Amino acid sequence: MHAVAAAFADDGLLAQNIAGFKARDAQKQMAMAVADSIEQGSALVVEAGTGTGKTYAYLVPALLAGKKVILSTGTKNLQEQLYFRDLPKVLNALALPLQTALLKGRANYLCLFRLTQHYQHVPVKDDVLIQDLSLIKKWSSETQSGDIGELTYIAEDSKALPYVTSTSDNCLGKDCPDFEDCYLLKARKKAMNADLVVVNHHLFFADMALKDTGFGELLPNMDVVIFDEAHQIPDIASEYFGESVSSKLLAELCRDIELACKTQLRDHPQLAKTADKLAALVRDWRLLLPGDPQKGNWRDCYQRPEMKVAMSRIQDAMQMLYLVLKSSLGRSDQVDSCYERLATAKARLEKLLDVERTGVSFWYETTARTISLHYTPLSIADKFNELVFAREGESKKRSWIFTSATLSVDEGFGHFTDQMGLQNAQTMLLDSPFDYPNQAMLLVPRYLPEPTDPRINKALLELAVKLINANGGRCFFLFTSHRMLQWMAKELPLYINLPILVQGSTSKRILLEQFVELKHTVLLGTGSFWEGVDVRGDTLSCVIIDKLPFASPDEPLLQARSEDARLRGQDPFAQVQLPQAVITLKQGVGRLIRDVSDRGVLAICDSRLVTRPYGEVFVKSLPPMKRSRDVGQAIEFLEHIHSSGEQD
Repeated sequence: MHAVAAAFADDGLLAQNIAGFKARDAQKQMAMAVADSIEQGSALVVEAGTGTGKTYAYLVPALLAGKKVILSTGTKNLQEQLYFRDLPKVLNALALPLQTALLKGRANYLCLFRLTQHYQHVPVKDDVLIQDLSLIKKWSSETQSGDIGELTYIAEDSKALPYVTSTSDNCLGKDCPDFEDCYLLKARKKAMNADLVVVNHHLFFADMALKDTGFGELLPNMDVVIFDEAHQIPDIASEYFGESVSSKLLAELCRDIELACKTQLRDHPQLAKTADKLAALVRDWRLLLPGDPQKGNWRDCYQRPEMKVAMSRIQDAMQMLYLVLKSSLGRSDQVDSCYERLATAKARLEKLLDVERTGVSFWYETTARTISLHYTPLSIADKFNELVFAREGESKKRSWIFTSATLSVDEGFGHFTDQMGLQNAQTMLLDSPFDYPNQAMLLVPRYLPEPTDPRINKALLELAVKLINANGGRCFFLFTSHRMLQWMAKELPLYINLPILVQGSTSKRILLEQFVELKHTVLLGTGSFWEGVDVRGDTLSCVIIDKLPFASPDEPLLQARSEDARLRGQDPFAQVQLPQAVITLKQGVGRLIRDVSDRGVLAICDSRLVTRPYGEVFVKSLPPMKRSRDVGQAIEFLEHIHSSGEQD
């Protein structure tokens, strides 16, 4: 504890070795609480407002404790930022010779066996696919890590990538001829020997829930587990404690069987025919639902007679393929692996067709070409509580730290701790050190139509044009739906003469680079731009949010959680929908002020913030900005910012 306090002192190691570092009171408080939790082996939940410096506040005590640490964050981008930027600075400042490792999910590593297979037998005739496979083959002889992230000259969604990476279903494990050279295995061995391992939430829960090789061995050795961006955990963990089957998974299985028939089992034409029949039925299954991507209630969808017939035929075809594969066991490692994958898929599908079970949400999701079925437990509280508070003997007390800028609702943590089974955890709420009353203005415009009123689109457009012109661009326009984003993307260029960047036109990383580089720009975005985006300085001084981000009422998991709350005598709106919307809004609001010198206007274009009783819950959860309902005042505020030269 003393070493942690000393590190954050005005003349401490961080101030001496990191340019511009100045400890903040909230940061010191958090660091001491984390150090105490690590020492006690307890659970701690911390909301640290934007600007607290929470990364250093958990890294310093975790590194000084001399214990094994897993650090999990929300996305691969944040993972890399932590590992390549923040972690080296702190290690260098503290002069600690610790071993660290960056571990990603298996889809991020080249599979040498599958590359060889598909390079020699190209799965489909496609010039771009063939070109990408050739580039990957060349890169495979140069790479040390096998990290697909190095392939910057291939599209992020290249059709070649699924053919050169493995899944937990199609990996041959120790039977793989390239097992000793496996990049994933090397990354996991490095992680096993490291003092601190940086992962992401999807990897943490996928490996924990699937008992995939890796965390089955890694987690028990760890003394400290830290979750940054912890507000994402409830939904991610729920997903992995459930089950799923997809047409893509079944199609890949059929393709691998057909490939085995071309190479190792040329004398078994019946196997190829049986696999081909299942593949055709899987393609027909997708055609039973509309072409546009959608999510829906699988319980209801499965009641349709044609859907029951399709699923029955798929089950019969899977059973036939299972029997034919069984007769070929022992002839090839690849066939043996396909047999195990098919057995797993059969068992999962049976569970997903048993739609009468309670306590779970059954839902489906389609893309343009695929369909996937899911069931998700409505509560993971019991499972997670067992994981966090399990004791393997008093000598092995593990500490769990959960932190984010958005965990509380209406100044309380009940929503998060109840979902996660963390009622026994200590909680801490640390306000942002920013001077919000002087740095920012919250605008809730008067006279705007209700969000359901057909006049809202035009009113929103007129308001946005005024604010964007007054601000010279420098604006994030955040939407709760793709439909509204697309409408605005067509209309806005007719009224403003500034560059407009639209989510989906290229990758998120490139859009952000263009936004910063072009300066006087408007970026239109939905979900992924509401969080994990850090634009500082005069480049961004206006954030417009089209409406309060309530999840769509036909979202299957939301429907199921709401019904479950109703059955337990609770108000579904207050217990499920409202807290989720508050946390999402806080994330969007957090894009505006990222530094002590930032200033700007946040416009929330939803009159319900002031006309509905629940609006007060949103307002109480937001930073204490100066408030106005007058668009003219907001424009004056923006003009003052730029005329004073404080941000220009």
